[in-house]
Parts: sequence; C-alpha cells; structure tokens
Amino acid sequence: MMKTPKVHQISECFVKPESAPEESKQPLYLGPWDLIMLSVHYIQKGVLFSKPNQDYDDGDFMEALLAKLKNSLSLTLVHFYPLAGRFKTLLQSENPPSCLVYVDCSNESPGAKFIHATLDMTVSDILSPTDVPSVVQSFFDHDRAVNYDGHTTSLLSIQVTELVDGVFIGCSVNHAIADGTSYWNFFNMWSEVFLGTTTISRPPIFKRWFPEGHGPEISLPYAHPDEFVGRFEAPELRERVFHFSMESLAKLKAKANAEYNTTKISSFQSLSALIWRCITRARNLPPEQITNCRLAANNRARLDPPISENYFGNAFYPIRGFTTVGELLEHDLGWVAWKLHEVVSNHNDKGIRGLLEDWLETRRVFQLGQLVDPFSVMMGSSARFNKYGIDLGMGKAVALRSGYGNKMSGKVSCYPGHEGGGSIDLEICLPPVTMCALESDHEFMEAINYSLK
Repeated sequence: MMKTPKVHQISECFVKPESAPEESKQPLYLGPWDLIMLSVHYIQKGVLFSKPNQDYDDGDFMEALLAKLKNSLSLTLVHFYPLAGRFKTLLQSENPPSCLVYVDCSNESPGAKFIHATLDMTVSDILSPTDVPSVVQSFFDHDRAVNYDGHTTSLLSIQVTELVDGVFIGCSVNHAIADGTSYWNFFNMWSEVFLGTTTISRPPIFKRWFPEGHGPEISLPYAHPDEFVGRFEAPELRERVFHFSMESLAKLKAKANAEYNTTKISSFQSLSALIWRCITRARNLPPEQITNCRLAANNRARLDPPISENYFGNAFYPIRGFTTVGELLEHDLGWVAWKLHEVVSNHNDKGIRGLLEDWLETRRVFQLGQLVDPFSVMMGSSARFNKYGIDLGMGKAVALRSGYGNKMSGKVSCYPGHEGGGSIDLEICLPPVTMCALESDHEFMEAINYSLK
C-alpha cells in the first residue's frame, strides 16, 4: 500500500498591517459570546483552486501569487487589525479570583502568520476518494490549538499549499474573536483587496455588543486559565461530503411541509431533520435515549435592535431541538422538521437576552470535551456564506474543505454547492461503523439520489 505524501513547509513569515489605525492602540475587550469560546478550537476552513494550465510547472506563477497574497493580506489587516494581535490576560488570584482576557492590537505583535507549503498530490487526489483524505488536515496551521493559545500563537494563520495542479489556501482564525459570519467576511474582503479595491464593501465593526449594564470589560471567575482551558481529541472519524441539489432540497421541503400540513418549514430545517433522523438511526440507539439536534443560529438580526452583519466577533448560539430516539424515528420527516422550526422561531431577542443573563451569573467557558454528545447532531457553518465568491487570481474555487478543528461524531458543516442555485454540500463526520450504516440508510440515500436524477 502506497504511503500518502506529506505536506512540506517551505517558508514561514509574519504579516503586519500595512499601516496602524488609531484604534489599534487600544485593547479590544471580548464580549460574552467571545469569552465562551476560549477553550474550543480555531476555525479552519479553506478553498481549493486549480492552477491555470500553463502554470503547472511555472515557479514564477507561485512566486508572484505568494507575493500578491502577502501584500494584499497586509492591506486587508489595516481593516481587520485585531487579527494581527495577540491575547493578553490580567489575573487576580483572590478577593475574588478573576481573569480578564483581551486582544492586544498594538504593533508589538509579530502579526498574522503566513506559510508556504507543498504537496506532491493533484486536485483529483484530494477530491476523488470517497472520504476526505486525512492529509487535508495538514493544509491548516494551529492543528489542535484552542483559542486561549492565542496568547502565544497568531490569531490568524494563512497556509498556502501548492499541489501539482492546484493551490489550497487554508485560513485558521481564532474562534474567540470571530464566528463564521466574521470569518467569511474577512476572507471575502481579502479577496476584494487582492483584486485591487481600495475601499472594501463590508468594513468590519469591532465595537463589542454587551447586554445593558455590562461591559466593556467582563472578567471570568477563575484564578488561573488551567481552570477553564481543556484539550479535546476526537475519536477515529470518517469524513464525507454529500451533495444535495436544489431539486433534492425542494423535494425535501415539500415533503416536510405536506406531512405537517404547513408551509412554514424551510429547506434547511427539512434537511437538518433528515440528517438528524438518519444519523440517529445509523447509531442504533435505544428508544429511550435523549437526542439533540443543534443549529448554529446567528443572533445579529434576531436582536432588537439588530446588530450589523458586519459586526466582527461572535454573535451566534447553538440552539437545540430534542426528543427521544423512539419519538424521532416513529414520527415522519415533517414532525421532526417542525420541532426544529419551533426552536428557530423561538430564538428571538427575549430568548437571547435570557440566555445571556443566565451566562453572566456563571461566566462559564465552554470546553469542547464537556459538550461532546455521542447521541446528537451539530449543524455548523452555513450555506449562506459567500464561500465560492472568493477570487484570489485563479478563478472560482473547485471545492471547500476544513481542518481538524471542532470535529466530533455527528458534526455536520454546511457549504453552498459548487454549482450554486441553492444547492448544499454537507461535510459529515462519523465513526467508521456509523458512517457505513448511514451510507446504507434508505431515507438518506433516496434524498441523495434526488441529486443524481
């Protein structure tokens, strides 16, 4: 059996903002939704491009690309200056103990990391296997780092991995200062700067949102970070990307609405209900077992008054529907989808503020290992993010892939389908035995096959 080639790092450097904005001289304090995330992994997403045909063996192409990527990154960091910073913590060990974490945005930081690497594989080698090859995890920096590590590691790291006939650009961003909305806004604005714009279309807003009576500084009730920083190792997982066409999603939505005699269930709620049912069935759990389906809900538009989509920070919450395995599998798709519809509908300004008030009583930091639930499903990322609109001089990306960060059994990441039009790709992570059972599930494969007809 041939060994998979390894990624070889060629160079590493740090990139600073081209100029230091006045705001970067002040600390950036973290909001409640940021502080919660200090012990989970970095966001690791990336885009795979094909090289222009004539440039397969042209060293000048890569040299020019790397130079332009670094230069445009430096210009982009003028707008996104906290990504070039580092965390700092003020500790008070008694009366009572406290821990204040903030971003030092000053010019003392080395900046964002930029890595050039190579891999002797083709685009087809990455995309053609049934499962996502494990080497893809090596396309990202900060492997297994948790966000609190941002005291000593960069808050942003770009790794450019050159393949035989392609280029993968992996972006690792500290999840305690950015959620998916912020992450993809940065990536898209970098693309705009790369293409020559001097004024970006969506400038980030860094002023942190706090509930009334709180902020701008929120201390955590810990004497030392060891009390809230935990490390999580995922079990052995298979990772596959499944495609759902626009037609497939329309049929699922029509089916769910007809079964519950409504018109209010969305395509995504129908798809999430399908995935929850099918993964739960593949796990072969006892009927009395409680199971959850968590959805990453963007809080920005749900607040009253709403906050801007350009708000740069964390502004999401993992809302959940739950029931027993028996109920989930005894009822039809429409019943399950309606449960998720109700959860989404009830996540409003009042509910969000109530959750925040509860958190402010404890100020607990999430630990990934404590949140892992082998009986549940987590629907993360979003097909609404403009992921294929990123243009870094090589045309439209051919695929999206992610790193090791925040993966566990039942983690599902949503991407727009490559052809657009409302299609969706789901990146599903499951233990090998469960993935085999899912691949044989009639309800699941029937929905997949909609895409093939």
